[in-house]
Amino acid sequence: MPEAAPRGAMSDTDRPGPAGPLATPHAAPADPTAGTEARAEGLTRGEVMAAQAQPGGDLPTPPAHAPAGLWRLTLGSVGVVYGDIGTSPIYAMRESLHAAGRLEGGLERGDVVGVISLLIWALTVIVAFKYVVLILRADNRGEGGTLSLVALVQQALDRRPVWLLGLGMVGISLFFGDAMITPAISVLSAVEGLELVTPAFDPYVVPITLAIIAGLFFVQRWGTGAVSAFFGPVTAVWFLVMGVLGLLHIGDDPDILWALSPTYAAGFLVEHGLASFIVLGSVFLAVTGAEALYADLGHFGKRPIRLAWTALVWPALTLSYLGQGALVLDRPEAAENPFFLLAPDWFLLPLVLLATAATVIASQAVISGAFSMMKQAVRMGLLPRLEILHTSETQEGQIYLPRVNAILAAGVIVLVLVFGSSSDLAAAYGIAVSGDMVITSILAALLFLRAWRWPLAAVALVVLPFLALEALFLLANGLKIPDGGWVPILFAALMVLTMWTWVRGTRHVQEQARRGATSTEALIGMLDRSQRLQEVPGTAVFLTSDPDVAPAALMHNIKHNHVLHERNMIVCVTVATRPYVPDAERVSVHRLSDRFSRIDICYGYMEETNVPRALALARKMGERFDIMSTSFFLNRRTFRPSKTRGLPTWQESLYITLTKSAANATDFYRLPTNRVIELGQQLII
Repeated sequence: MPEAAPRGAMSDTDRPGPAGPLATPHAAPADPTAGTEARAEGLTRGEVMAAQAQPGGDLPTPPAHAPAGLWRLTLGSVGVVYGDIGTSPIYAMRESLHAAGRLEGGLERGDVVGVISLLIWALTVIVAFKYVVLILRADNRGEGGTLSLVALVQQALDRRPVWLLGLGMVGISLFFGDAMITPAISVLSAVEGLELVTPAFDPYVVPITLAIIAGLFFVQRWGTGAVSAFFGPVTAVWFLVMGVLGLLHIGDDPDILWALSPTYAAGFLVEHGLASFIVLGSVFLAVTGAEALYADLGHFGKRPIRLAWTALVWPALTLSYLGQGALVLDRPEAAENPFFLLAPDWFLLPLVLLATAATVIASQAVISGAFSMMKQAVRMGLLPRLEILHTSETQEGQIYLPRVNAILAAGVIVLVLVFGSSSDLAAAYGIAVSGDMVITSILAALLFLRAWRWPLAAVALVVLPFLALEALFLLANGLKIPDGGWVPILFAALMVLTMWTWVRGTRHVQEQARRGATSTEALIGMLDRSQRLQEVPGTAVFLTSDPDVAPAALMHNIKHNHVLHERNMIVCVTVATRPYVPDAERVSVHRLSDRFSRIDICYGYMEETNVPRALALARKMGERFDIMSTSFFLNRRTFRPSKTRGLPTWQESLYITLTKSAANATDFYRLPTNRVIELGQQLII
């Protein structure tokens, strides 16, 4: 008998899945005292607005990380949050000057000052004003990132429109594209510094880069907990060295200090007109990595991130760009590689080694961010189940996704081999990040307007300047499409296509499975009146994504085995639009009959699913059963394509392929392997 399809990333309906793509959980249960997510997320719109009336005014949530001192968290944020943006001075200044040199008339002194002014004020407006001051306030119970912002907007709208789902998919895809390009350009740009030590290293730049990248991805399976303690100190030293080297060279030509005035940035754009778009595409490289400030909010918190930016990162970046600019004003030939030429000869090799360490750390931060983003996407029903391995016994956020790691590694290696230099890779870099920033600004505007209740004029006054500037950067990066910018666009398009296929296929399967399905209430009524079934001792747990429809595993067990356990639990696992759900609100129990109970289990989208542990909470609520005599029934569904139904043939094939790639449900839900019974079902889609 067919049954309802999953609401989320499941290929079989009787395995619990997320509540659907960016969806709120199942309707509130009849028990008004039940502390479930269904009830929590079933708040009235007014209650939601009241909870979010002020930034950070959300319901309290247990922290995702162990408490630590302010300075310890601040130092940690330097390595993880600012690792990516901290490596930008290696190539951002160089590529911007090269782009300016291609303008009519060549590179002049005023152009150098104008470019430095653009770099500094891009950092100031986008990173300092937008992210550090404003966007960090838009936290979802302490968590940040694109999906957290999407969840907040969904709560504010009290519905899940298709366009919001689309924005979330595009944002995830662009972030993943950025995670592929960042290790390639960062490590490659650092290793290229060896060419300045001696030209003999020139043939070995790409092989050394590939070796470092291969090693970086190879060690992911063991986690980074053992070495992550060094990330902050090493990156802090990196910023201090950058700042000191820049400060020492400002005296080469103090006229560079005029770059601190935004009038020189504006003057450069006015003087060169449309031609300045070429330069803006390279200037944007200075702010790549800014999105990590918001994505890593849950790991460190607002105050440490803001403190690290104000006390160390911002001054060091500014001094580095000013020093590079002064060096070029004094020695125009230094424009070929101004960052490494800041160092005296005796310090060049140590600087290259330090830069390589900094780029590896930056790459690790981006890879970890990609793991976290993919985990959220799975939990919110945008992708099928992926194997998620924990690499730390003490830190929940330390995870490893083998399939994601393999895809990233292959992509990074191909990019290094194809482009071969950081300058060529710079053409492919930026468009993904600028697109992600535009999406963040749009979502933030919706949040300010609908949840925070800002007047429309205030939203326009605050957001439109950021949106206009980021749109300019997006257009400027669009000029790079023929030279390599198509790479992240193509990859993002493939990611969006994959996620949309999964979402659409899941919904289609749900519709197909509901046809002719038996309701849970009707089945229980029939079983209570039946005298033909043999009752066996113990407890049976039937996992389902739709508790209103009789689980297929239950139907098959009755039909083929002709038995019914003395206690039967219909368990539905849902995913909330908040990152964490406290144990007090995790489980609700509903007595359906003498032999049947319905148990709703809710997890935040940042949490791991552990059904046995949740059932232990149900015992504390009065549900009596022995976990050692409990059997878990799953429905393993397989699919056959149909050319006469709703999905195109290519999408059917892709969806079926995705279902086959899903991780094992037993492992995903932490079920005891020796007590799991799987019953097969074939469904034509």
